[in-house]
Amino acid sequence: MEKRLLILEDDTVFEGEAFGADIDVTGEIVFNTGMTGYQESITDQSYNGQILTFTYPLIGNYGINRDDYESITPTCKGVVVYEWARRASNWRNQMTLDEFLKVKKIPGIAGIDTRALTKIIRQHGTMKATLANVGDQMVHLQDQLKATVLPTDNIKQVSTKTSYPAPGSGPSIVLVDFGLKHSILRELAARNCNVTVVPYDTSAADILNLHPDGVMLSNGPGNPDDVPQVLDMIRGIQGKIPLFGICMGHQLFSKANGAQTYKMKFGHRGFNHAVREIATGRIDFTSQNHGYAVSRDNLPEELIITHEEINDKSIEGVRHRYYPAFSVQYHPDAAPGPHDASYLFDEFLELIDKKETEKFPEEQKEEVVEDNSKAQDVQKDSKYPE
Repeated sequence: MEKRLLILEDDTVFEGEAFGADIDVTGEIVFNTGMTGYQESITDQSYNGQILTFTYPLIGNYGINRDDYESITPTCKGVVVYEWARRASNWRNQMTLDEFLKVKKIPGIAGIDTRALTKIIRQHGTMKATLANVGDQMVHLQDQLKATVLPTDNIKQVSTKTSYPAPGSGPSIVLVDFGLKHSILRELAARNCNVTVVPYDTSAADILNLHPDGVMLSNGPGNPDDVPQVLDMIRGIQGKIPLFGICMGHQLFSKANGAQTYKMKFGHRGFNHAVREIATGRIDFTSQNHGYAVSRDNLPEELIITHEEINDKSIEGVRHRYYPAFSVQYHPDAAPGPHDASYLFDEFLELIDKKETEKFPEEQKEEVVEDNSKAQDVQKDSKYPE
């Protein structure tokens, strides 16, 4: 049994069993609280550049199958587990977790006290970490880790380089790829949408030239501040055609309308996050994977908060006051996770059917009240510090 080290930026060192690819990696270490869905999580491009810790103690027991990919080429840096299943038992199983990680060139480490590791991350926040083989010079590894600057082009790394279609006979949707999950495509396909996926840096003019009925902004990795050029694209689209943002798309939509985002201490990553719809009080259990959030401070008058997380009261959804445009921080497409919020895809298509853009001309933007003190009480509530 080969040994492997997990070294944290605060000099904490864990020793465990090596599995997966035999390479050294450095990335931001995060944790996921899901009890299942490890294949979907590992292949979720929102984990680009991150070392993914699973808090559930046994990972890999049902193997890897052809149906549960959220991307073909995962880009997470590494996988940390308490125990990995050497034998998988499931009728769909095609390979073990160890075999899969070897194929995808992702190292793993097992035998780690993931509860202790998670408590460190919760206390000190996400930090850089290194997976390395035993025998390497510890001082050198620690120095290298502290000197490493994590990349800021995460979205560029994972977004498609060329546009491609996902044909259907229903509404025409342009899906802007910031690191999309295949489950978004599956939800649109289930509604017979005619989808065109475009790169993250596609201009508003090029999108409008495709004559879509609606535009979706996908999930994706990293800091929304790293792609400021996208904000002009969003501003060039909203008010002309219906728009729906998910996760990173939610943050970018909010920033395009004047909101600010902040880095969370350890983020929301799991499939059990309860979200309240403010207008109705409805509670949905949601799938989430994000390390940044939209700030309540100085939220612009144009945006109305529609959803919030019931534990930390972070913003989970907004809509535009004048345009047919809205976004949510969580994943209504789930995969894995509960499907409580899948109705949002239907609401998006209803916006398209109603052609509400005709009711909200661009000129109304000039009537927006500048004084944020007149915003709804829920938007300026300061009882929940970030």
